[in-house]
Amino acid sequence: MRSGHGLPSSELKHGRARPLAGCRVLVGRARHQASALSAELKKLGAEVLAIPFIEIRKPRSFRALDSALRNLETYDWLILTSVNGVEAMWERVKKLKIKKNAFDHLRVAAIGPATKKAIEKQGLNVDVVPEEYVAESVVASLRDQVAGKRILLVRARVARDVIPTELRKAGAEVDVIEAYETVVPSSSRTRLAAALKNPRQRPDVITFTSSSTVRNFVTLLESTRRGDQGHLRHTGLLDGIKLASIGPVTSGTLRELELPVDIEAREYTIPGLVEGIARARRG
Repeated sequence: MRSGHGLPSSELKHGRARPLAGCRVLVGRARHQASALSAELKKLGAEVLAIPFIEIRKPRSFRALDSALRNLETYDWLILTSVNGVEAMWERVKKLKIKKNAFDHLRVAAIGPATKKAIEKQGLNVDVVPEEYVAESVVASLRDQVAGKRILLVRARVARDVIPTELRKAGAEVDVIEAYETVVPSSSRTRLAAALKNPRQRPDVITFTSSSTVRNFVTLLESTRRGDQGHLRHTGLLDGIKLASIGPVTSGTLRELELPVDIEAREYTIPGLVEGIARARRG
């Protein structure tokens, strides 16, 4: 039997397979989500440095979300694109005392297995999970099923518009509702600068699990450059550090900001990212 890392579970159990031993990995996920990735990395022997590049906050107003939840009977589909979205929505469901059977008539789509698991944890069935865990694949999975249908898309305040744009082209009516927002955690700025400059903390690998983590990482480093107008990759800050991406959308954002993609997960999940780092480490 093999683990989710592509390694025999017996080897992991007895500590013989530790491809990340001696490797320091910087995990930039939101504080409340970092533990899963950190635990997987530690199982393979990595030293983990957790400095969040992203902080999840409540939206400025729940008015739109609350209205949509009170009118679920008017929708045919519910689409959720992240665990954060599921958790934020369900917090309002409980606050408003909406019964679970209010969702029974809805068909539900989740962008990937983690989101699907979070939805099912709340007792809802998931009808569609795309083959690839990106917006384009969600669209491909739904395009032929949504003409004339009304869709509730619950997501972050700032996100790519691929899903609503393309499903509207397919004849659907799509309401895009903000359930949370992501911000740059100011407390991470000093810690990140110190880690990159201190040989005892400097990571071998930095992980990126969304486009937001990439953009916020660059923002956090702005003060570190101290007026240097050169691009980050030319300042020496990232010399010798591998950048690891969870999938093609995140990789696209790295390249858009002229940063290298040294590692990309083959499966766009946390286990897939860990396996990609381990594979790169093994050479």
